[in-house]
Amino acid sequence: MEFNEFFVAAMACLGAGIAVFTGVGPGIGEGFAAGKAVEAVGRNPDAEGKIRTMMVLGIALSETTGIYGLVIALMLIFMKA
Repeated sequence: MEFNEFFVAAMACLGAGIAVFTGVGPGIGEGFAAGKAVEAVGRNPDAEGKIRTMMVLGIALSETTGIYGLVIALMLIFMKA
């Protein structure tokens, strides 16, 4: 393995690690959203259905950034130059 090939492989692995780190943001956001939903249900139990629907929608949208990071990481690992 030449130096250039080794360098490309090392940088691809480094980039994959950084890309996987994008999963931290959605994890924090989903925890925050779930906590606020629990508080809202505690204040107004009659609106539980609407609150749950909006929470699930928000969590699904925030999860996409983590999934994109995972896809990029897998692409970097398995499609090295």
